[in-house]
Amino acid sequence: MTENTEENNQNSLTLVKNGQPDTLLNHVEISVSESERRANGSLNIRDYYTVYLVEVKVTDPEYHSKLGKLTTVWRRYTEFEQLRDYLDVTYPYVILPPLPEKRVMFGWQKISSDTFDPNFIDRRRAGLENFLLRIAAHPVLTWDEHFIEFLQQEEGWRESYKANGYLQLVESKLKSLSLAVRLKKTDPKIEEYKQYGITLHNNLNNLLKARSRVAEKQYTVHKLHANYGRVFSEWSVIEKEMGDALQKTGHYFDSLASSIDASLEDEELLADQLKEYLFFAISLQNVCRNYEILQLQLEDAEENVANKNVERTRVQQGKTGLISRLFGAVDTEEVREFKVNQLDQQIEEGAVVVNNTKESLRYVVVRSISLISNQRIVTSSVI
Repeated sequence: MTENTEENNQNSLTLVKNGQPDTLLNHVEISVSESERRANGSLNIRDYYTVYLVEVKVTDPEYHSKLGKLTTVWRRYTEFEQLRDYLDVTYPYVILPPLPEKRVMFGWQKISSDTFDPNFIDRRRAGLENFLLRIAAHPVLTWDEHFIEFLQQEEGWRESYKANGYLQLVESKLKSLSLAVRLKKTDPKIEEYKQYGITLHNNLNNLLKARSRVAEKQYTVHKLHANYGRVFSEWSVIEKEMGDALQKTGHYFDSLASSIDASLEDEELLADQLKEYLFFAISLQNVCRNYEILQLQLEDAEENVANKNVERTRVQQGKTGLISRLFGAVDTEEVREFKVNQLDQQIEEGAVVVNNTKESLRYVVVRSISLISNQRIVTSSVI
């Protein structure tokens, strides 16, 4: 965690009329207005990808000199991922806004799994815009310098991301997140949030899976009626007395087959909202996981100091290990004094690590509980 970045952001916050912290969204308009398919590589082997146009328009005249009137940058989805990874490392106590799905989740027959499908691209574009708006409206994240660079500098931001070593920090954190953690002591409030996040994630995941299966069956059954409609329409041609009735029946089956499309499209919008809640639940679990990692580091540091103290006592008392006793080796007074001094230095260094880790842990716990309790997701102007 880069506390200097957090301090700079806190110093830049000012109160607006309603008593809420000032945010970037009060001074600019941010939109992801369009997408474009591009390719790189040779003519024979081409790698296609999609880029999105991020537009920032300054609405506050006082900010024209600071941000410029209008900036436009093209960003790939992977760059949005890098921005979020950076924020995750820098602000481990913040429930980060989710990114839209990279690939289709909980798909069914009508929903294309092609990541270049126009409907999927447009839904992702809207999700990326929501992601940026939520960061810009967040009281902690809004003034982050790398976030502002992301909005303005198409090339410079990538170099800054690599130069500051955030890539290595993210890789290190991803490895730590994959490890099982067994803590001796946990914060009851954090544990409560963790269990809530796990329960919410599991319930939403099961709900979305069940919904996709039901949608698949509904779609299949309704589309079967199109076959019945065609049969009745063809039958009406050869029947003289019942022709009109059969024709009407065929039209009814056709309308029944097509009626499912609109309702499932409306359901898909609701499913997208549920996916956002699913991703927010994952963000909440990540905040709790960040606490667990710090708590584990603290316990390891305390155990290391305790072991050094035990070893120092043994050396002072002249107790030796099994190997030394077997070979008859006995430490002289000078050797014991040297070992004691060396252990004293290691204990002192370990105590500094313990104190620093305790302070970081206390800061993360206080900030996490405060933000989780008071964080408000922008819905009216963002979703």
